[in-house]
Amino acid sequence: EVQFVESGGGLVQTGGSLRLSCAASGFTFDDYAIVWFRQAPGKEREGVSCISSTDGTDYIDSVKGRFTISADNAKNTVYLQMNSLKPEDTAVYYCAAGFTAGWGCWPRDYDYWGQGTQVTVSS
Repeated sequence: EVQFVESGGGLVQTGGSLRLSCAASGFTFDDYAIVWFRQAPGKEREGVSCISSTDGTDYIDSVKGRFTISADNAKNTVYLQMNSLKPEDTAVYYCAAGFTAGWGCWPRDYDYWGQGTQVTVSS
């Protein structure tokens, strides 16, 4: 059974930090690129950061220098360290897995999705 479980969300003040975890099981973790998405109320879901063993890491401009994605393959877990948080980072954060297809570490399609974890940044 494939499982993809996010954790680490919560309420934090502007400028604070959170570390999200995405623990995977039931599939060969190393073969996939892992992407952190987020979706704020009334907004479209957006990919925030990705990581793969073959294509490295990438970030959207709005989080560069503040967020860091990393992976512990022995634990089948991907982390998203979020520093200097802003109210506009408030969203439900999801992780997803897919195969890369020439767009760096951003997959074209996704095979597995987590349920999400809420991040709220107060001003």
